[in-house]
Amino acid sequence: MADEANRTAFMEIQGRMIETTGKLKQVQNQMRNKEGEKKRAYLTLDELRQLSDDTNTYKSIEPKSVLMEEQEQKLKGSETAIASLQCLFLSILSLFLSSAYWHASLLCKIEASKEYLEKQMVEVQNNLRELLQQDPSLAHQIMSMSV
Repeated sequence: MADEANRTAFMEIQGRMIETTGKLKQVQNQMRNKEGEKKRAYLTLDELRQLSDDTNTYKSIEPKSVLMEEQEQKLKGSETAIASLQCLFLSILSLFLSSAYWHASLLCKIEASKEYLEKQMVEVQNNLRELLQQDPSLAHQIMSMSV
C-alpha cells in the first residue's frame, strides 16, 4: 500500500515536472524572442539617431509602407498626407491607364488610316500603270525626263 501511494505520488510529481519543464521551455523561447526584438529595436533606434531631422524614414505596416516622421508635429498631418499621396498615386495611375488606352485607340485609328492609304496607293499605282499602257508616248516622255 505504501508502495502504491509512493508510486501515485511519483506519477503526479513526474507529471507536474513534465508540465513545468514544458512551460519553462516556452518561457525561455519567449524570452529569447523578446531579447532579439529588443536588440533589433535598440539597433534601429541607434541607426535612427544618426540620421538628420529632415530625413524621411519608413516603417513597414502590413503590406504597405507609411512615411514615419520622428517629430510629433510632423506626425499630426501624416494621415492626411498619406491619404493625399494615395489619391495622387491613384490619379497618376489613372492618368497613365487612360493615356495608355488613348494611345491604343489612337494606334488603332492610325493602323486603319495606314490600311486605307495602302489601298489608295495600290489604286493610284494601278491607275498610273493603266494610263501608261493606254498612251505609250506618255510613258516614253516620262522615261526620257531626267530627274
